[in-house]
This record gives sequence, C-alpha cells and structure tokens, in this order.
Amino acid sequence: MTSESILEILKQVPYPGFSRDIVSFGLVKDVQIDDDVVTVSISVETNDASVPDKIFKSCHALLDPIPEIKHAKIELDVQAPSAQPGAPNGPAAKNSIPGVKQIIAVGSGKGGVGKSTVSANLAVSLAAAGYKVGLCDCDLYGPSVSHMFGSSERPLATEKNEIIPIEAHGVKLMSMGFLLEDSSPVIVRGPLATRYTQQFLQHVEWGELDYLILDLPPGTGDIQLTIVQTVTLSGAVIVTTPQEVALIDARKAIAMFDKVNVPILGLVENMAWFTCDQGVRYPIFGDGGGVKEAEKLKIPLIGQIPIAMAAREHADAGRPVASISPEKSEISRTYREISEKIVSLATS
Repeated sequence: MTSESILEILKQVPYPGFSRDIVSFGLVKDVQIDDDVVTVSISVETNDASVPDKIFKSCHALLDPIPEIKHAKIELDVQAPSAQPGAPNGPAAKNSIPGVKQIIAVGSGKGGVGKSTVSANLAVSLAAAGYKVGLCDCDLYGPSVSHMFGSSERPLATEKNEIIPIEAHGVKLMSMGFLLEDSSPVIVRGPLATRYTQQFLQHVEWGELDYLILDLPPGTGDIQLTIVQTVTLSGAVIVTTPQEVALIDARKAIAMFDKVNVPILGLVENMAWFTCDQGVRYPIFGDGGGVKEAEKLKIPLIGQIPIAMAAREHADAGRPVASISPEKSEISRTYREISEKIVSLATS
C-alpha cells in the first residue's frame, strides 16, 4: 500500500449529502503508513456533528477490510466554521468577490418549481428599489436567464481576462446561455462544471454590487457545494410549490445549506394558487403546503406567488414581470414585497 493508493480508495467517500468526495475537496490533509498501520488525517469545518461521524465510518468501512492494513487510524480535526463580516453564522469563504456586499442563493432542490423565474424577478425588484444588483445563472445545464432578460449578447472580456457581464433591466447578468447558441447543449462532467462555476463567480467583473443573486441548479450536488466553498453566502432562499413532491426536495435543499452552515432566509411558495376571471382561487398544486412547511421548519415564509399568465408571457418575451410598475401589476407588487422582506432578513 502507498499513500497514493490510499487516497484513491478514499475518493469513494463522499462529503455527506453531496456527490463529490472528501479527497477532491481537500479534506484529507495527510496519509501516513507505518508498516501495516495507516493513519489518515482529515480536517472538516462544520457545526453538524453527523458530518465527521459519517466520514469516520465511511473511511473505516473502506479501509478495514483491506488485508494489507492491520489497523486504520482516522484522525479527524473538526472545527467550527469561522464567520466572515456581513454573513452571520456563515462559513469561511475561500475567496470573496470584491465589491459585492451580499450574496444570496436561490435554490429549490427540484426543477420545475419556478426558481429561475423567482431569481430573475427578485433581481429586477431589487434593482427597481435602487440597489445595484447582479444575477448569476449557476444552472450550467439548463441556463434560462439570457432568455428571460431578452438578451442574446455575447460577453466581452477586460484586459485582465475578466468577463464583462451583460446588463438588462438594470441588472448585471452572467449565464452560460450568453456563451452558447440556443440549441447547443452543455456536456461537461463534475470537475469542469466546478471550474465554470468558479469562473462565473470569481472572474466576472461584477463591480460594485449591493446584491448578487445566484440562481442555483436543481439538486444538491457539485455546483452547490462548489459555491459554498468558494464564496460566503449571506443566506439562501428556498423556492417550492405547495405540493408534497416539491416539498420533499425543498427539505433536502434546506438540509444541505444547514450542513454547510448557510443561513436560510426563508421559503417562497410559488404557484400557490390560480385565480379565475370570477375571482375564485384554485389551489392547483395543493393548499398551503409551503405555509405549513415554513411553520414546521421554523423559518420565515417570505411570500406566496400565484400562477399568473402575465409572469409567463413576460418571461417568454424577455421582460421579467417585476419590471412592470407595482401599481399596474399585482404579481409585480408581490415580487416587490418579497424583495423587501429578503433585504430585511439578509441585513438583520
């Protein structure tokens, strides 16, 4: 056995709750072999006691059955994440984004619940309120921000090889959709997806921003963990529909952020109901699921967004519905109220 062969074996140990392994995340600090005794030193920053416990057990499950190893010693150095100014209870970031005051992730754990629509309209609402706002589309495989904002521009680069974001509706934008043709798929594996995500965060000339909104992809995988290990998040907003099948994945997203010590700002219940021409509300996807879930998890319910034709029509036309004056649009007013609550929660 060699240190290299031990590391190869430990690549089978995922970080709890994620698909990426502890070796690629740099948690394994040292491997020592003394005759037939193997000592593995692992460093973990977390407040969740179950994380080091699961890593400890997974390492032993892989190393103990190997005949060449008489005894495997797993030494775990567990430390509480150090908070960074502007991010209460947040994890220590590998790097910050110069000029960006608050970074808020919008996630769901599930596709199809309207997370990108919420992200886009939240960004526009914040910009309309006078804040300097950026929106980063972190969904590499299904980018939609370029279409929602009605822009097909191609980004330019500075002399320092930093990408210049596209600007539309008062928001600075970055998305894989600006780099590809409409019909071109993104076919990349985990390491390259990680690299693209880091480039979008660290090598885009965001300038001075009050808020940078991150539109996360569905799930709880490599891209999400790359983000929380690259920058300090002020908090996360979870989007769900009222139905149980969506709430199941919303719980997973909340649990993921809890594991990496990112504060949950609150829950947004999208597609909460449909109002017909006679003014009758129909809870198409269930009644009050998001309300009950927020109470159960003891997190704020930031808002309920109804199903509205205007939202779909404006998104398809490249004009987020929040760009309409709140006095003229109920759905726009709803997004404005949600953005105000997020500002209050993120700065409290």
